[in-house]
Amino acid sequence: MNNSVGKRLEQYTVKKSQEVLIVTVEIDDETDEIAIFKGFSSSLMRPTAYDPDVPVLPDTATIIAIDRIASPYNPESPRYLQQNISWEDMQVLLSEIGV
Repeated sequence: MNNSVGKRLEQYTVKKSQEVLIVTVEIDDETDEIAIFKGFSSSLMRPTAYDPDVPVLPDTATIIAIDRIASPYNPESPRYLQQNISWEDMQVLLSEIGV
């Protein structure tokens, strides 16, 4: 299994299919927001590659914060489960579910 950050977060949403992750990152000195749901990632601020093998969240990205949101995700009225999670705290949640 690929243990990249993006793949781990995607696997989290496979196991926690009732959650959407909104990941705020910095990629090449630009801020981006990435939605991850049921194992798929999509940028909310820039085009997402059609090829699923092209990572939306590269390993070179710096994670600023992660929000856990109840699905279905409504960007106008999100139901936050937890906000502003650091990468260190998210790793604990990933470990708890074996990802």
